[in-house]
Amino acid sequence: MALPELKQSTTAARLAALSLPEGGCLEVARRAALSRVQSMGLPDRRDEYWKYTRPDTLTAVEAPRAAVLEAGEAPMFAEFDRLKVVFVDGVFDAEASDDLALEGVTIERLSDLRSKDIHWAKDLYGVLEARGQSPVERPLAALNTAFAEDGVVIHVTGSPSKPINLIYVHDSDSSDAILHHVVKVDSGAEATILENGPAASRFNKAMEIDIADGGTLHLVRAQGRDHERRAATHLFARLGSESVFKSFTLTVNGVLTRNEAIVEFTGDDAVAHVAGACVGDGDFHHDDTVFITHDAVNCESRQVFKKVLRNGATGVFQGKILVKPGAQKTDGYQISQSLLLDDDSQFLAKPELEIYADDVACSHGSTSGAIDEDGLFYLRSRGVPEGEATDLMTLAFLAEAVQEIDSDEIAAEVNERLHGWLSRRR
Repeated sequence: MALPELKQSTTAARLAALSLPEGGCLEVARRAALSRVQSMGLPDRRDEYWKYTRPDTLTAVEAPRAAVLEAGEAPMFAEFDRLKVVFVDGVFDAEASDDLALEGVTIERLSDLRSKDIHWAKDLYGVLEARGQSPVERPLAALNTAFAEDGVVIHVTGSPSKPINLIYVHDSDSSDAILHHVVKVDSGAEATILENGPAASRFNKAMEIDIADGGTLHLVRAQGRDHERRAATHLFARLGSESVFKSFTLTVNGVLTRNEAIVEFTGDDAVAHVAGACVGDGDFHHDDTVFITHDAVNCESRQVFKKVLRNGATGVFQGKILVKPGAQKTDGYQISQSLLLDDDSQFLAKPELEIYADDVACSHGSTSGAIDEDGLFYLRSRGVPEGEATDLMTLAFLAEAVQEIDSDEIAAEVNERLHGWLSRRR
């Protein structure tokens, strides 16, 4: 079926401004992804999963300018012992990065694969993204697969002694970055990946994660600082038997952020937790879109998303649990909640369950509300100033999402950053 004229012209203009990287073992996957983009067309507001979020600034030929803010505090995770992998406006910075050698893991640049005809990433690059295009089309992810020139491919073979920290530095107010990461976790291996930084004026990132039987991956992301930035991120994860995947995303600031997470259970007895906490002020639009497919027996999934909004900020949550026939003993939990600190902000939610098995425990809930006046009165009656009392109740509201982080040290830093953000905006 032919694309509508507007979608066709938008897609053609965006593709004409990009150059397809050629050569190497990923070229076939790139060309297949380009074909998907041309067939689907880039998103517009008439698409079902984009009706709450305007995609025009994400699909425009040029990235809108975004001011680069001077850092008023140390970057997230700066106090942790970690291996630093730094990208500046979407380009790997070798001088700012650590030596990529680390026991239990192999880390390589995506761009280096253009000179290789054989590499393990050939069997994964674009594969999970392509699987994630059904039943919901995700053209910005396909665009990423086709045109991303940089990123990392990470092969976890053991248990690295420290986390891998992907750091995204925003240096130019007109930068337009596309990064693609591939992560393969072997059977019995375990690793933690940290991500932080504003990245670029406009950022399109995809991460494909394949976890073998008995493997474990923890992913903690922090998006923030530069308020005028725009970002569309895509996370695709495939889980084998008895594997574990836990993801948490913290978002503060950003005029537009769209985080998509697509998780597929292909082995029995696996666990996947996807969580997020965001705080937004003013012209802030934050969209979490999650799709979890249970296609195995006795698997557990959790979606926990909390948003704090004020001064006209907008939060969006679209979450689905799909239980396929035969996926018995599924335990699926989904909760999305917003705390609206004024009458101008809004929270738009679309929770979904689609179940084709009869021995499951699945639930979803979504609520929106204001600060509990009784709780606020209680704190103020005991001498706590109103602003600080509001902050304490806001942190308590976000706690369920933050508790999804397994590391107490990382959770403590997330809480500290949230408290700092709230204090500065009283």
